[in-house]
Amino acid sequence: MKRYGEHRFPGKLFIVEGVDGSGKSTQLNLLYQWLQSEGYGVVFSEWNSSPLVRRVTKRGKKRQMLTPSTFSLIHATDFADRTEHSIIPLLKAGAVVLCDRYIYTAFARDVARGMDPKWVRELYSFAVKPTVAFYFRVPLDVAVKRLHASRKGFKYYEAGMDLDLSEDPDESFKLFQGRIVEEYEKMIPEFDLTVVDATLPIEEQQIQMRPVVKNRLAQAKRLRVAP
Repeated sequence: MKRYGEHRFPGKLFIVEGVDGSGKSTQLNLLYQWLQSEGYGVVFSEWNSSPLVRRVTKRGKKRQMLTPSTFSLIHATDFADRTEHSIIPLLKAGAVVLCDRYIYTAFARDVARGMDPKWVRELYSFAVKPTVAFYFRVPLDVAVKRLHASRKGFKYYEAGMDLDLSEDPDESFKLFQGRIVEEYEKMIPEFDLTVVDATLPIEEQQIQMRPVVKNRLAQAKRLRVAP
């Protein structure tokens, strides 16, 4: 199977992964603020944000028309568009790129929806390898409690209601997210994900992330000045 490889661009790519309610977005925002304060040119790229497919995805979700394979192809199209027009140009320009979710989201969610793991990985074989991929590990009951505190209920596809796991949205969400967690855990050794205990205080999680990021940025600087 063709696998992605290390990119040779001057920029660096740091990504965060984890189930909803893991706190990964909060940590990425804190990392963004810190990198800016350190003087780095830093930019965000978010999952499912390409204008090429955003309206199609929204319409498909609203009408509950998306099948597992349709989901896979739409998200792969979104990712390909962002990679070509945003991520790679920024890396070439020497920027620090932060991604809230990356290809591992597809590997987890699509397989949880029944897609073949090998097929999904082949679909994203064009992706560049992140400098560091952080995975925020959190017990499902903690994630669900956090989500309930911040919003009311779960959306149809978010809860995996399309899979007929349960008629109760809360129960379906737990079952679906449980499948996703299983896939993430398999990917830790496969893709060398850097695990962060997402039950720790917010400040402590950030303290763990910054030295990892700073070390890779320092390596990049040393490489740029080497003869």
